[in-house]
Formats: sequence, C-alpha cells, structure tokens
Amino acid sequence: MKAIGYTHSHAITEDDALIDIEIEKPTASGRDVLVKVNAIAVNPVDYKIRQRVNPNGGEPKILGWDAVGEVVEVGADVTAFTVGDRVYYAGDLTRTGSNAEYQLVDERIVGFAPNSLSDSEAAALPLTTITAYELLFDHLALIQQSDKSDEVVLVVGAAGGVGSIMLQLLKTLTGATVIATASRESSRQWVESLGADYVVDHSQPLAAQIKALDIGDVTHVASLNNTHLYIEDFVEVMKPKGKLALIDDPDSLDVGKLKQKSLSLHWEFMFTRSMFETDDMVEQSRLLNHVAALIDEGKIKTTLGKHLGKINAANIKHAHSILEQGSAIGKLVLEGF
Repeated sequence: MKAIGYTHSHAITEDDALIDIEIEKPTASGRDVLVKVNAIAVNPVDYKIRQRVNPNGGEPKILGWDAVGEVVEVGADVTAFTVGDRVYYAGDLTRTGSNAEYQLVDERIVGFAPNSLSDSEAAALPLTTITAYELLFDHLALIQQSDKSDEVVLVVGAAGGVGSIMLQLLKTLTGATVIATASRESSRQWVESLGADYVVDHSQPLAAQIKALDIGDVTHVASLNNTHLYIEDFVEVMKPKGKLALIDDPDSLDVGKLKQKSLSLHWEFMFTRSMFETDDMVEQSRLLNHVAALIDEGKIKTTLGKHLGKINAANIKHAHSILEQGSAIGKLVLEGF
C-alpha cells in the first residue's frame, strides 16, 4: 500500500524529509479496526516528531494523527464498529500513523464521522477536538450547561486548530464568557466568527488589555502556545483558585508564581489515554461521537482552513512548512491517494 514517511530526521526543505513509499497492508486483530484512509489533517505534532525522532534501524516512520475513512476489516474483539462504517479518529502516537492508505486503530479511540461533513471537512477535527474537549471538561472541569455562568475563560492562541474547535465547544456547551487572543486581523475575524465574546492581541501585554474589558477576573485559562511568555499575565488577571491548562512544551515554567493565588496547573496530552490504555480510554470514542452529533445538529462547524490536495509526500511537506511557520488559520487537510 502507499504511504508517506521518513527514514532520517531532516529539515523540511530537504528532498527526503518526507518520501512516498510502499509498505505492507496490515491486518486487523483484537480490538483493532482496519480503516481505508480517505482524508487526513496535518498537525504540529507531525513536524515536531519529524524533527526530533529518528526511526529505529532506518525503517520508515509513518506520521499522521487525524483521519477519516471506511472500516474494511475488524478484529475478533471489536464490538462498536462493522465493515462499511465511516469513522474519524486521531489514533495512537506509538503506532503507525494515518499518512497511509490503510491504518490499524483501536476501536476505543474511534468515533462515527459526522454525516453532514465531507471527508476532508471531518478530517480537520479529531485530534484538536479530543485535545480541546479533554482540556475544557477533564482538566479545567468546566460544567456543560446551557445557562449563562460567571466563568470567564481566556483562550491563548485561539485561531489555530485546537483553539478553533475549543471556542465552539465553549459557546455550545458552557455558559462562560470567552476571551480569545489573536494578533492579525484575519485571525481576529476568524475567532469572532467561532464565538469569541472578546478578542485581545497576544503580541501586546495581555493583562492590561484584559483588565480594560472590565468583565471581572479570569477563572480559567487555556494556554495553547507560548505559555512561558504569558505566565505572569495569567497570574495577574486570574481569580484566586482559578485553573490554568496548557498543551505546549515550554523549556521552563516558573510555577511558583501560581502559589499565592492557589492557582492549579494542568497539562493536556490527548495521547495519554491510548499510550497507557487507561481505564477510561473509551471516553475518546464517546466524545468524538458527542461532537459528531453536535455537528450534525448544526451547532459546531468544521475547522478546515486549507485543502492542500492529494495525500502525497510533496503536499504533506507543504503542510509541514506552513505549520512550522506558525501562520496557519484552522486546519490543513489532504484527501485521496
């Protein structure tokens, strides 16, 4: 089967940073489903692994953790899916990725794809949806409710893939007031269209801008990038006993600054459940199905930003380049081999 991978960690400008290859088609067993991949999305995790991880023994490493496709084979222990089901999922960081014609994935982290979306539209969603959902409701412990609440949530880096779905989840499932950060006019317009109540510029000092809104203390912060740059601003604007959750990887973070206000710190890593096969691993399947229902009800829309064409090495390299520049709005998707 066709796949895209790499054998050595190189800069994306190198010809062999990603290459088209042929590998053996896998077979489903146990709780795995075998999916014929129709569309994928590319995420920052893809280029970070390509930059940092050299494949063992020169064997090609297949990236990709966002896919939509059709179940073509099921393992003997699979109970939730049958051949022919259209599914979407992010997959498992420790296994072969979705940049391939066929992929094995554990049924507990797979959801039924939204009926109202095309394959490319649905492919934009799984990884960021799981990340945003877990951060908001597992870590920040926001309550799902329709009534207006006194919660004020700050989302830093709101125009990217995770932020784009997070804003919608906040407006659809909570009663919180939402402050989003964006530095460009196009980003500002994007986050406003997704439900941000207020927008502040993260290229300028945050605390002064947030205080000028005069809406009270921030109760929850979702920091999606550059957490180390804003930690002092967070402490200044947050309500005592507030919650801060992040997804990025700062080299260092002075968490001692959180103590005086008794602020809690949470780290979201959406691959934890699959990597360690946690007891609640199936929650990822359930949340994907929940969001698919919200999409089909017209309450949440795809976060697709740009369609980059067919699934091949040249187009995936282009996606990596865009993401490394940090300028993407919404998700980058590819479709078909």
